[in-house]
Amino acid sequence: MTVLAVIPARGGSKGVPGKNLRTVGGRSLVARAVGAARAAASVDRVVVSTDDPAIAREAEASGAVVVVRPAELATDEAASESALLHALEVAGDGVDVLVFVQATSPFVDHDDLDAAVARVRSGEADVVFAAIATPVFLWAPSNEPSGGWAGVNHDAAHRPRRQELPPQVAETGAFYVLDAAGFRAARHRFFGRIEPAVVDERGALEIDTEQQLRLADALAGTIEGGDA
Repeated sequence: MTVLAVIPARGGSKGVPGKNLRTVGGRSLVARAVGAARAAASVDRVVVSTDDPAIAREAEASGAVVVVRPAELATDEAASESALLHALEVAGDGVDVLVFVQATSPFVDHDDLDAAVARVRSGEADVVFAAIATPVFLWAPSNEPSGGWAGVNHDAAHRPRRQELPPQVAETGAFYVLDAAGFRAARHRFFGRIEPAVVDERGALEIDTEQQLRLADALAGTIEGGDA
């Protein structure tokens, strides 16, 4: 089976300008994503889909192949799926497993990628997504006429122990491993049998703000033993 890793990294970030080229632990987010994908033994090819020449240069310097993303697929409204489908089209036939890695998650573990690929290859799942366990009490606005808030995953009138809560996870956005044929047919990242890959919560940070970028930079030495 041929395994293709695709890292979408457009240049038009609004919340954190130039985000994909900003550094965490001395390496750009693009370089970190490429490095994680290349370190995964199961990944055959690593592609960065971008509309930005500077990101393209960084991707190539990090060892990835660049797919130039058309402008209409690099807008704020364009879904990540459109970049993935375009990259698959450029790659041509023969891709069996698609690994979607997001550069905004700086601490992707290549062992987690390999484990997720193995689960899709074996037929255990069509989609495996990175997640963290969330044994928390969730609340949402109530539908009652009186208003207020109500328990979502628990009965507010009966306080269960945390370990008695139903199993649940939170999607981190770090990576998704997909059966390529199923993804081409569904044209969405979630289809068929979907399973979570529970990852280390320390590395689940996703960067959308300057504060999160500074936090990730501070965490890099702790998470990676100073070898960031």
